Amino acid sequence: MVAGAGSQASAALRTYPIAPGVNLNVRSGPGAHFSIVRILPAGSRVPIYCQAPGETVTGPYGTSNIWDNISNGQFVADAYVNTGSDGYVAPKCSA
Repeated sequence: MVAGAGSQASAALRTYPIAPGVNLNVRSGPGAHFSIVRILPAGSRVPIYCQAPGETVTGPYGTSNIWDNISNGQFVADAYVNTGSDGYVAPKCSA
């Protein structure tokens, strides 16, 4: 039965805090040249559905080219998200 599969996936999804005191730009793709679709207020937590390589950014958590997909068509620079890792913590986004 597939009945519980969706709820198990959402229950397992972690959220991660963004850097303290930062209002974080959410972009339409994995780079600063993509348009801003919204701004997360300081103290926000984000889910990471998948991660994509993109423009290299330096932030409070280092320098990285990883961008976190937090919603459909919405990306934030991983250098501003406290994932506890310098690498990927979620599957790579499919093209």
